Amino acid sequence: MNYPIKGFNPSTFIDWDGSIASVIYLAGCNFRCPYCHSSKLTGPGDAIDDVPLDRIIEFLEGKKGWIDGVIVAGGEPTMYSRLPELLTRLRQLPLKLKLDTNGSFPEMLSELIQRDLIDYVAMDVKAPLVNDKYQRISGSDIDVARISASIDLLLSKDLDYEFRTTVVPMLERNDILAISQRIAGARRYILQQFDPRDTLDPDLGSLKPYPPEELKLLASMCAEFVQQTSVRGA
Repeated sequence: MNYPIKGFNPSTFIDWDGSIASVIYLAGCNFRCPYCHSSKLTGPGDAIDDVPLDRIIEFLEGKKGWIDGVIVAGGEPTMYSRLPELLTRLRQLPLKLKLDTNGSFPEMLSELIQRDLIDYVAMDVKAPLVNDKYQRISGSDIDVARISASIDLLLSKDLDYEFRTTVVPMLERNDILAISQRIAGARRYILQQFDPRDTLDPDLGSLKPYPPEELKLLASMCAEFVQQTSVRGA
């Protein structure tokens, strides 16, 4: 079976807290976030060679007892109707499976949870759930009702997860607080530092990231609404 696998990181210690994981990158995304650093994966990735799944599975089988799990990231993995097939093959190893998603395909997310094909979800919440703002930050015409459905799904299920927001300076303090209020009761909310290098929109290269102290202050303010907050990359 061919899948749009355009990248494979054999091991990472930072993308799944407490786990040593491999990362599979699928090409294609329905968002065009101007601050994205994976611009080569937003399209179909035709200029990038495929990474054969059989080769990945062979590697993982050879690392049993060392690799804890596999992260399926992108791009946006939930765009693909065959994602359950891919996860089913990985489930046979067996390893823990984590999904990175923008939350815009709640039907697929629900199917994966119901079929017990994922152990952890990291969902990006790009902005407050107001259509015009979310569309501007995500570079898409997404209806925030779809994002809201995915948030509610994760909040209601007995599944480990985190919500995360890249604190690009296009967002203000009140925006971050509005997100934390929308995900009130969540287990984990991560504020990620904005990196102005190699962004999809080169104009963002002139934007200065918020100082680390501001992100830490925001995390402490959000702690009123969610169980655990932290800052990454600052």
